[in-house]
Amino acid sequence: MIQKMIDAIGVSFPLTELGCGEYAKQKVSGMNFTIRRFYAEGIGNVSSMVASGFFGLMKMDTLIITPTEKDMPLFSYDRVHAMGNDTLIFELYDTLLDHTDLSALQAAKDQAAQLPEHDLGAHWYDSIKLPVSLSKKGKKAHTAAFNSCAMQYLEAFLATSQNAAPCEAEPKREKASVYVEGLLTHGGPSTNVFKKSIGEEKTAELFRKTLFATQI
Repeated sequence: MIQKMIDAIGVSFPLTELGCGEYAKQKVSGMNFTIRRFYAEGIGNVSSMVASGFFGLMKMDTLIITPTEKDMPLFSYDRVHAMGNDTLIFELYDTLLDHTDLSALQAAKDQAAQLPEHDLGAHWYDSIKLPVSLSKKGKKAHTAAFNSCAMQYLEAFLATSQNAAPCEAEPKREKASVYVEGLLTHGGPSTNVFKKSIGEEKTAELFRKTLFATQI
Protein backbone atom coordinates (compact mmCIF):
# COMPACT_ATOMS: atom_id res chain seq x y z
CA MET A 1 0.00 0.00 0.00
CA ILE A 2 2.80 2.41 0.87
CA GLN A 3 4.41 2.04 -2.55
CA LYS A 4 1.07 2.72 -4.23
CA MET A 5 0.73 5.88 -2.17
CA ILE A 6 4.28 7.00 -2.95
CA ASP A 7 3.62 6.42 -6.65
CA ALA A 8 0.48 8.57 -6.41
CA ILE A 9 2.47 11.40 -4.82
CA GLY A 10 5.01 11.15 -7.63
CA VAL A 11 2.32 11.73 -10.25
CA SER A 12 1.49 15.12 -8.69
CA PHE A 13 4.91 16.07 -7.37
CA PRO A 14 7.99 14.47 -8.99
CA LEU A 15 10.00 12.52 -6.44
CA THR A 16 13.74 12.31 -5.86
CA GLU A 17 14.73 9.64 -3.34
CA LEU A 18 17.21 10.79 -0.72
CA GLY A 19 19.41 8.57 1.39
CA CYS A 20 18.57 7.80 5.02
CA GLY A 21 22.07 6.64 5.97
CA GLU A 22 22.19 4.47 9.08
CA TYR A 23 18.45 4.89 9.60
CA ALA A 24 17.40 3.14 6.38
CA LYS A 25 17.16 -0.22 8.13
CA GLN A 26 16.35 -0.54 11.81
CA LYS A 27 15.40 -3.39 14.11
CA VAL A 28 13.34 -1.99 16.95
CA SER A 29 11.43 -3.95 19.62
CA GLY A 30 11.19 -7.06 17.47
CA MET A 31 10.09 -5.10 14.37
CA ASN A 32 12.16 -4.67 11.20
CA PHE A 33 11.83 -1.12 9.84
CA THR A 34 12.62 0.10 6.33
CA ILE A 35 12.76 3.90 6.18
CA ARG A 36 12.80 5.97 2.99
CA ARG A 37 12.89 9.70 2.31
CA PHE A 38 12.05 11.72 -0.80
CA TYR A 39 12.08 15.30 -1.98
CA ALA A 40 8.71 15.92 -3.66
CA GLU A 41 9.21 18.78 -6.10
CA GLY A 42 6.63 21.48 -5.48
CA ILE A 43 5.53 20.41 -2.00
CA GLY A 44 8.38 19.30 0.28
CA ASN A 45 9.57 16.28 2.25
CA VAL A 46 8.02 12.81 2.03
CA SER A 47 9.08 9.92 4.24
CA SER A 48 7.86 6.39 4.77
CA MET A 49 8.35 3.61 7.30
CA VAL A 50 7.36 0.02 6.63
CA ALA A 51 7.70 -2.40 9.53
CA SER A 52 6.89 -6.03 10.18
CA GLY A 53 7.59 -8.44 12.98
CA PHE A 54 6.42 -11.23 15.23
CA PHE A 55 6.47 -13.73 12.36
CA GLY A 56 4.37 -11.44 10.17
CA LEU A 57 1.59 -11.10 12.74
CA MET A 58 2.16 -7.35 12.99
CA LYS A 59 2.67 -4.92 10.11
CA MET A 60 2.89 -1.16 10.34
CA ASP A 61 3.07 1.49 7.63
CA THR A 62 3.70 5.20 8.06
CA LEU A 63 3.71 7.95 5.43
CA ILE A 64 4.56 11.56 6.28
CA ILE A 65 4.37 14.64 4.08
CA THR A 66 5.94 17.81 5.47
CA PRO A 67 4.94 20.61 3.08
CA THR A 68 7.47 23.43 2.77
CA GLU A 69 6.62 24.74 -0.70
CA LYS A 70 2.81 24.73 -0.49
CA ASP A 71 0.73 26.06 2.39
CA MET A 72 -0.69 22.70 3.42
CA PRO A 73 -0.99 20.92 6.78
CA LEU A 74 1.55 18.36 7.92
CA PHE A 75 0.20 14.98 6.78
CA SER A 76 0.61 11.71 8.70
CA TYR A 77 -0.76 8.30 7.68
CA ASP A 78 -0.49 5.24 9.90
CA ARG A 79 -1.76 1.75 9.18
CA VAL A 80 -1.45 -1.16 11.60
CA HIS A 81 -2.36 -4.81 10.96
CA ALA A 82 -2.19 -6.76 14.21
CA MET A 83 -4.10 -9.56 15.92
CA GLY A 84 -6.66 -9.72 13.11
CA ASN A 85 -7.36 -5.98 13.36
CA ASP A 86 -6.82 -3.31 10.73
CA THR A 87 -6.32 0.26 11.95
CA LEU A 88 -6.22 3.27 9.60
CA ILE A 89 -5.26 6.74 10.86
CA PHE A 90 -4.89 10.01 8.97
CA GLU A 91 -3.80 12.96 11.08
CA LEU A 92 -3.33 16.46 9.69
CA TYR A 93 -1.59 19.04 11.85
CA ASP A 94 -2.04 22.78 11.57
CA THR A 95 1.14 24.13 10.04
CA LEU A 96 -0.81 26.59 7.87
CA LEU A 97 0.47 30.12 7.39
CA ASP A 98 -2.85 31.35 5.97
CA HIS A 99 -6.23 29.92 5.01
CA THR A 100 -6.26 26.84 2.76
CA ASP A 101 -9.52 25.28 1.57
CA LEU A 102 -9.59 21.73 2.99
CA SER A 103 -13.15 20.93 1.87
CA ALA A 104 -11.98 18.11 -0.42
CA LEU A 105 -10.44 16.39 2.58
CA GLN A 106 -13.63 16.83 4.57
CA ALA A 107 -15.51 15.27 1.66
CA ALA A 108 -13.12 12.29 1.67
CA LYS A 109 -13.66 11.93 5.42
CA ASP A 110 -17.43 12.10 4.96
CA GLN A 111 -17.27 9.37 2.32
CA ALA A 112 -15.69 7.09 4.91
CA ALA A 113 -18.34 7.81 7.54
CA GLN A 114 -19.83 4.32 7.26
CA LEU A 115 -16.52 2.65 8.16
CA PRO A 116 -16.03 1.71 11.85
CA GLU A 117 -14.60 4.54 13.92
CA HIS A 118 -11.56 4.34 16.17
CA ASP A 119 -11.38 6.54 19.27
CA LEU A 120 -7.78 7.61 19.73
CA GLY A 121 -8.43 9.24 23.09
CA ALA A 122 -6.91 12.52 24.28
CA HIS A 123 -3.35 13.54 23.36
CA TRP A 124 -1.09 16.54 23.88
CA TYR A 125 -1.25 17.46 20.17
CA ASP A 126 -5.07 17.62 19.92
CA SER A 127 -5.01 21.43 19.84
CA ILE A 128 -3.10 21.42 16.53
CA LYS A 129 -4.77 18.37 14.97
CA LEU A 130 -7.24 19.45 12.30
CA PRO A 131 -10.88 18.28 12.29
CA VAL A 132 -10.47 16.68 8.84
CA SER A 133 -8.30 13.99 10.45
CA LEU A 134 -9.83 10.52 10.63
CA SER A 135 -9.27 7.20 12.37
CA LYS A 136 -10.85 3.81 11.65
CA LYS A 137 -10.48 0.34 13.11
CA GLY A 138 -11.92 -2.89 11.74
CA LYS A 139 -11.16 -6.48 10.88
CA LYS A 140 -9.59 -8.11 7.83
CA ALA A 141 -12.98 -7.86 6.13
CA HIS A 142 -12.60 -4.06 6.18
CA THR A 143 -9.15 -4.01 4.57
CA ALA A 144 -10.29 -3.45 0.98
CA ALA A 145 -12.55 -0.59 2.06
CA PHE A 146 -9.76 0.88 4.18
CA ASN A 147 -7.38 0.69 1.20
CA SER A 148 -9.90 2.54 -0.95
CA CYS A 149 -10.41 5.14 1.78
CA ALA A 150 -6.65 5.64 2.12
CA MET A 151 -6.19 6.35 -1.59
CA GLN A 152 -9.21 8.65 -1.75
CA TYR A 153 -7.98 10.65 1.20
CA LEU A 154 -4.42 10.90 -0.14
CA GLU A 155 -5.66 11.96 -3.56
CA ALA A 156 -7.85 14.63 -1.94
CA PHE A 157 -4.76 15.91 -0.12
CA LEU A 158 -2.72 15.96 -3.33
CA ALA A 159 -5.46 17.69 -5.32
CA THR A 160 -5.80 20.31 -2.58
CA SER A 161 -2.02 20.77 -2.55
CA GLN A 162 -1.97 21.50 -6.28
CA ASN A 163 -4.24 24.48 -5.69
CA ALA A 164 -2.74 25.66 -2.39
CA ALA A 165 -0.70 28.84 -2.26
CA PRO A 166 3.08 28.62 -2.66
CA CYS A 167 4.99 29.59 0.48
CA GLU A 168 8.39 30.12 2.00
CA ALA A 169 10.03 27.01 3.43
CA GLU A 170 11.41 28.27 6.75
CA PRO A 171 8.12 29.40 8.32
CA LYS A 172 6.62 26.02 7.40
CA ARG A 173 9.50 24.16 9.03
CA GLU A 174 9.08 26.26 12.16
CA LYS A 175 5.39 25.38 12.31
CA ALA A 176 6.11 21.67 11.75
CA SER A 177 8.78 21.81 14.46
CA VAL A 178 6.09 22.54 17.06
CA TYR A 179 4.67 19.06 16.43
CA VAL A 180 8.01 17.30 16.03
CA GLU A 181 9.56 18.81 19.15
CA GLY A 182 6.35 17.99 21.00
CA LEU A 183 6.71 14.36 19.95
CA LEU A 184 10.28 14.28 21.19
CA THR A 185 9.30 15.92 24.49
CA HIS A 186 5.99 14.24 25.25
CA GLY A 187 6.55 10.97 23.43
CA GLY A 188 4.25 8.75 21.43
CA PRO A 189 4.09 5.07 20.46
CA SER A 190 6.76 5.20 17.73
CA THR A 191 8.81 7.90 19.44
CA ASN A 192 9.08 5.92 22.67
CA VAL A 193 10.02 2.72 20.85
CA PHE A 194 12.84 4.46 18.97
CA LYS A 195 14.09 6.26 22.07
CA LYS A 196 14.37 2.95 23.90
CA SER A 197 16.19 1.29 21.01
CA ILE A 198 18.54 3.92 19.58
CA GLY A 199 18.51 6.58 22.30
CA GLU A 200 17.13 10.09 22.53
CA GLU A 201 19.86 11.79 20.47
CA LYS A 202 19.55 9.53 17.45
CA THR A 203 15.75 9.51 17.67
CA ALA A 204 15.80 13.31 17.56
CA GLU A 205 18.09 13.24 14.52
CA LEU A 206 15.88 10.67 12.78
CA PHE A 207 12.74 12.72 13.38
CA ARG A 208 14.20 16.16 12.65
CA LYS A 209 16.37 15.37 9.64
CA THR A 210 14.71 12.37 7.97
CA LEU A 211 11.09 11.70 8.87
CA PHE A 212 9.95 15.33 9.07
CA ALA A 213 12.96 17.27 7.73
CA THR A 214 12.37 20.21 10.05
CA GLN A 215 16.16 20.59 10.13
CA ILE A 216 18.22 20.61 6.95
